[in-house]
Amino acid sequence: MNIAVIGTGYVGLVQGIIMADFNHNVTCVDIDIDKINRLQRGEVPIYEPGLEELLKKNILRKKITFTSNIKSAIKNSEIIFIAVGTPPAMDGSADLQYVLNVAREIGENIEDYKVIVNKSTVPIGTGELVKDTLEKELKKRNTPVEFDIVSNPEFLREGKAVEDCLNPDRIVIGYDSTKALNIMKELYGKLIEKNIPFVFTNIKTSEMIKYASNAFLAVKISFINEISLLAEKVGANTDDISLAMGMDNRISPKFLKCGPGYGGSCFPKDTKALVKIGDNVGEEMSVVKAAIYANEKQKFKIVEKIKKEMNGLEGKIIGILGLSFKPDTDDVRDAPSIDIIKHLINNGAKINAYCPKGMKEAKWRLHDFNNKILYCENEYEVSNKADSIVLITEWSQFENLDLNKMKKNMRDNFYFDLRNIHNKNTEIKKIFKYFPFGKKDHPIIS
Repeated sequence: MNIAVIGTGYVGLVQGIIMADFNHNVTCVDIDIDKINRLQRGEVPIYEPGLEELLKKNILRKKITFTSNIKSAIKNSEIIFIAVGTPPAMDGSADLQYVLNVAREIGENIEDYKVIVNKSTVPIGTGELVKDTLEKELKKRNTPVEFDIVSNPEFLREGKAVEDCLNPDRIVIGYDSTKALNIMKELYGKLIEKNIPFVFTNIKTSEMIKYASNAFLAVKISFINEISLLAEKVGANTDDISLAMGMDNRISPKFLKCGPGYGGSCFPKDTKALVKIGDNVGEEMSVVKAAIYANEKQKFKIVEKIKKEMNGLEGKIIGILGLSFKPDTDDVRDAPSIDIIKHLINNGAKINAYCPKGMKEAKWRLHDFNNKILYCENEYEVSNKADSIVLITEWSQFENLDLNKMKKNMRDNFYFDLRNIHNKNTEIKKIFKYFPFGKKDHPIIS
C-alpha cells in the first residue's frame, strides 16, 4: 500500500518507519528541510533504540522516502496519516492548528478516494473537525471527492517504541465506513496474522480511549507517589506496599513505582487536555485534576525534603543524575528534573548535571538557569565538590556506580535516590548519608 505520513516528529517518524518495515511504500512529509535531508541520509533526529537501524534498512529497500512536497505525497498515497504535534494551548486544551492546517492542505490537493487517519493525540470530536475542514476545501474547489476519516491513536512508550509497534498490546481503530475499515485491516495485516488484539469502534470512542488510557496511568503514578509521602511520615515502606498491591490481579504492578512524578510528551499534556474537554461539556474530571495536582506537589515535596535533610541549600552544590523524563530517551519535555532543578536553584543551590542523552534538550529548556548549572561529561564529574547527589532518572548505567570514587570527589556525602535503584546495596548506606524514596529508612552515616 502507498502511505503518506505527514509530520516526522516522534509519532510520525516511528509510524512511517514501522509501516515501511511492514512492506508498505511510505512517504514521510515535513516542512523542516534540514530534518528531511538528515532522514534521507539515514540519520534519526531523536534517540530511540533500534529506530535508526530500521530506517537505514528500509531506505536501502526503497520502502521509505522523505520529502517536503506535501502535494505530491497526497496525490500518490492511498492512506494519509496526520501525525503532527498537538501542543497544549494556554488554557490546557490541545492546540489543533497543525492538524487542521494539514486537513486544509489535503482538501486543497486530494483528487481521488483516500483514507485519512488521525494518528496525533487529539480531543474527542477532532475527526468531525477534520472532516468538516476537508469538505469546506473541496466545496471551494467545486470538486466532489470521496474520503473517509479514521482514528488510530498511538500507544508508544518512549524508549520502547519499536517494540511497541512490532508487538503492541492492542490496535484501536475508530471508523464510520466499512470501506475504510477493510483498508485499515489490510494495512495492519501483519499484526492481524500475529493475533494482536484489535478494538474496532466509532471515531469518538477511539479518540477518548487514548486520553482515558494516559489519564489512568497518570492517576496510578500520582496515587503511589502520594502513598510514598505518607509512608515516609508513618514509617512504612512504599516498595513493599507496591509489591503487595501489584500481586492483586485487579491492580497489576505496572506504574506502581514511586518517584519524582510523571513527565514527557504525553501524560502532562493529555491529562490537562482531558480536564479541559470535561470543562467544555460541563463535566468536572475531579480524579484527573487531583492527579495533576499531586504530580506537581511531588516535585515540590522532594526539594523540601532535600532542603530539610541538608539543613538548607544556600551555597550547596547538588549533583543531578538523569535529566530525561525516563531512561532510554532524550526527551526532557515536562521531565521532573526540570522543575526540581529550578526549585533547587531558587533555594540557593548550584547544579552539576549529567544525563546520557538528555543534556542537549535540557540546556535550552533551562536556558534562564544555565549560569547556575554545570553540564558534566559523565556521572563521576557530577560529584566534583558536590554536597549531595540526587538521582532522578534510573538509567541502567547508574546502577553500578563506583560509589567510593564518587564520594572521594565530594565535599559532603548526601545521596537522595528518587528511584530507589541503590536501596538494596548495603555498601551505599556505609558510604553516603543515603535517603531512599517513600520509606523512613534512617541513613547509616560512615
